Amino acid sequence: MHDLSARYPLLRRRRRRSTQRGPDHARRMPLRLLAVLVLAALVLGGIVILARRASAPDPARAYEEGVAALARGNYSAARNHALIAAVGTDDPARANVLLGRVNLLMEDGSAAEAALNRAVAAGLPAARINPLLAEAFLLQGDPDRALATASRAAGPMAAEARRVRALALAAKGDLAGATAQLTGLVNADPRNSRANGDLARLRMEAGDVLGAEVAARSALAVDPTNLGAVVVAGQVIRSRYGLVAALPWFARALESDAYYYPALIEYAATAGDAGQYGIMLDASRKALATRPGSVPALYLQAVLAARAGKRDLARAMLAKTGDDGIDIPGVVLLAGLLAYADGAYEQAVVSFREIVGRQPMNLVARRLLGASLLRTGDVRGALDTLRPMALRSDADSYTLMLVARAFEANGERDWAARFLDRANRPAIGDPSPFASDLGAAAAAAAVARAPDDPALAVANVRSLLEAGEPGAAQRAADVVANASRGASDAQLLAGDVHAATGQWSAALERYRLAADLRFDGPSLLRLSEAAVRAARPRDGAGALTLYLSQNPHALLGYRLLGNLQLASGDWDAAVTTLEELRSGGAQRDAFVLAQLAQAYTEAGDPQSGLAYARRAYGMLPMNPGVADAYGWALYETGNIEGALQLLAKAVALAPGDPAIRWHEAQALAEAGRTAAAQRAIRSLLGDSRFQPRAPAEALLRAIGG
Repeated sequence: MHDLSARYPLLRRRRRRSTQRGPDHARRMPLRLLAVLVLAALVLGGIVILARRASAPDPARAYEEGVAALARGNYSAARNHALIAAVGTDDPARANVLLGRVNLLMEDGSAAEAALNRAVAAGLPAARINPLLAEAFLLQGDPDRALATASRAAGPMAAEARRVRALALAAKGDLAGATAQLTGLVNADPRNSRANGDLARLRMEAGDVLGAEVAARSALAVDPTNLGAVVVAGQVIRSRYGLVAALPWFARALESDAYYYPALIEYAATAGDAGQYGIMLDASRKALATRPGSVPALYLQAVLAARAGKRDLARAMLAKTGDDGIDIPGVVLLAGLLAYADGAYEQAVVSFREIVGRQPMNLVARRLLGASLLRTGDVRGALDTLRPMALRSDADSYTLMLVARAFEANGERDWAARFLDRANRPAIGDPSPFASDLGAAAAAAAVARAPDDPALAVANVRSLLEAGEPGAAQRAADVVANASRGASDAQLLAGDVHAATGQWSAALERYRLAADLRFDGPSLLRLSEAAVRAARPRDGAGALTLYLSQNPHALLGYRLLGNLQLASGDWDAAVTTLEELRSGGAQRDAFVLAQLAQAYTEAGDPQSGLAYARRAYGMLPMNPGVADAYGWALYETGNIEGALQLLAKAVALAPGDPAIRWHEAQALAEAGRTAAAQRAIRSLLGDSRFQPRAPAEALLRAIGG
């Protein structure tokens, strides 16, 4: 066989290298591999250890950062740092005391107590932190335990214990005693920021707005990061100047701590009332993130949902408040409103009865309760509820209409007719205070026993008015008002007595003082009325302008503004204002619709005026103002005969109204009923209240009178 390798060199056998190793090499290979693995493990372990050391928090540094955050007023950051410092520190007592203090500032009593107890367990003597523990008990609703604990404090913490004792007295209902103790404390140490802040809050709760402002300013002058004082300052600004002016103060607190719960609640509520619903929603969400299940935050979101027409969502939010929501009147009232809107009148009765039981002078809740009782068929209950309001000379048309329906349902048609007549032709009577439950002698004796009790002082003034002693009532009211210059209610009381005795200029001055302290709807109404009665309309107009600038969604303000614009003949502006009012919830208010009819007609658009007038007339056909608006709109559209029928009806219903009689006189002249027109115009010219005399005289000459 031929050797193929000679012909094909690639097939030649190659000498293979032996794969066999000697015994020494076999021993060296595992050792090298082991060394490499050990080295890799050491390197990896070192990296892990270094990484863990780099990420592990330093308790000492966390404590320093917590103290720094607290000094900046960032309570939330301070608490986070204190939580880290309390774990793994060599000094757990110090870290837990810091954590306890921060929790107290954030009004979390249970968390504060737990941290302080850990500090005691770590060896800190309890006597050194008794005031802190006392405040923790107080925040958890146990003022008696707080008083007992604070009484055991001494030494450097004595002033802190005195502050907590005052707050415990306030929680037990002794607001005067608490205020006196805090006043003494800040007099002894004006630089005690927390005591000043607490004094501001108590004064605000007592209605002493000026006193609250002074104390809040003192607290912030010493410590601008006292967030509690910042919130009280915002409440003072809201009371004195309005919603929009207060918003920056609550925002200021949130700039220091974006999750400071009291500021979030105040910010959300104030923004909602001012119509800034985006801010309201964002702040309420942050409040819920800070305190899950917060009843005020859930209530605010329920209000927001109800305003948007999402009743199912509103009910769902209220349901989350649980039993705790029953303690908040707003929650109960909203639940009743939602039930009423859904036709669940029995459920609405339960809610409204609860509110009236707590707040007998809440006229809105009383009116709603009467309407709900009438819907359920409880006629007698509705009459009993509404009677105190319906018997007043200044009763509103809706209340009078409800009473009329109740009498009608009870078969008493004569009484129903009387109240129905009042509802259709409301007489603007002078407002009078509700009667006092005490006689004059009993009230005077009660005041003598407790001269510092404001409720008894008010009852005494009312009893004197009821007894027909206006002079004595005025002197008693002035004593209360002069002794409480910073309390809006005291100024309103004195103003009301002046108004009841016809002293409108003096009443106006008192109402101005009251409005400077609490610029709300009742103050505005009183001030506006007194300004008109005292022949100082500019004062009322200026107050109204300021009120609307701060409360841009206040329907009350738009009502007053619309009235002023109609009275001054500013028709185009009146149309704008009244349309805003109608779209804001007065779609079925016959008086607003009648005013819109008048404004549109006088502004040169009688067709629009006629449409609104028809709707108003369908609701209140026996109201003279409504009939007049309808008749005048018909006149301006050329329907003279139809106008005369309605204007004659309006004059028959209100024969003493010169404005209505002037409309009828013009319609009579246009219809060619010269003799009747002449008699009507001559009668008007003999009325001192009649204003457009020159046009009337010109018309009389034109028709040969």
